[in-house]
Amino acid sequence: METKTIFLAAAAVSMLGLPAHAQTMTAEGSNPGSSNLTAIMTLAELSGAAGLADFQVQDGQTLTNSLVNVAKGSTDIAPVPLIAPFLLSRGAGPYASIGPEEGSELIGKVSALFTLSFGAMGLYSYDSSSVTGWDSLEGKRIINGPPSGGALANARAMIQIIAGLEDGKGYEGVQSNWGQMAQFIADGSGDGVVLPIYFPDDRMTQASAAGAMTMYSVPKEAYESEAFQRYLASPGTVGFEIPVAELPQQEGVTIKSEDGTWRSPMTAGAVVVNSAMDFEKAKALTALMLNNLDAFENKAPYMRYVQLGKIDAADTGMCGPNPMKYHPGAIAAWEEAGFTVPDCAKP
Repeated sequence: METKTIFLAAAAVSMLGLPAHAQTMTAEGSNPGSSNLTAIMTLAELSGAAGLADFQVQDGQTLTNSLVNVAKGSTDIAPVPLIAPFLLSRGAGPYASIGPEEGSELIGKVSALFTLSFGAMGLYSYDSSSVTGWDSLEGKRIINGPPSGGALANARAMIQIIAGLEDGKGYEGVQSNWGQMAQFIADGSGDGVVLPIYFPDDRMTQASAAGAMTMYSVPKEAYESEAFQRYLASPGTVGFEIPVAELPQQEGVTIKSEDGTWRSPMTAGAVVVNSAMDFEKAKALTALMLNNLDAFENKAPYMRYVQLGKIDAADTGMCGPNPMKYHPGAIAAWEEAGFTVPDCAKP
């Protein structure tokens, strides 16, 4: 299967008239075990095998910085959470020192090839814990992210909307750096956990060695509420609903839902390049993903649930408050593959 996949990719590049190993491209990604780094590494393998470009990938990067690096041309390609273009265009959050004028100029220099999810947000706890769902968080210690960043903001927002509790008032939020998070959970540092999750989730696999765990879906009533739907429409966030029966079984972990459907927000992201990238190169890179979804999905079990190959704005987080658009070359690849790119996502 792998040989066939690479052959098809090579044939696609050949038809575009691109020279073999035309260049070396610099790429960035975050930590191993993440959907964004897995996607970049898979794209790098396919690109090299097809003779499109060799990638030099730096992992362990802060993706909000990666966005600026792509905009300035110091990095060729990177995955970024879609909250980042929104903040950069306004010179807000991590881009406050850049300011809105330069930030708006920079975001105009970045374009998307394709989108993917950086994980769903969910609640889980040890079965021995006093946390037995979203209605049992009051007065508890909840692990809700690293000391700063999007995960912490999302966890706090979810708990406030679903449970009506504020960090530091209705419950005590406790934080740890990502590198120590699995051990932090296993040590019993919190009664419950609200963090990004994959299906299956490596962090939960490590932590479940200390005891059986249960994941709790967002309750249907809360999910469909006006407040939660507004949250799902915020920059960089999309909704995710799937029958629990279709999710993979994870040893030591039970998934609980009132009606057999998992509901949660997902962190939307995109693989981006500088807008000045050659049309044919952007088209070929995008076609590698579209023509080889099986290669991406087979790299890790969770890659089947990160929304690769989606183009509808409701699934991707493009359009709305997101100022970034697709690269013209990427649009051509999507349309040649039979997809309809939303007009609001076109430059």
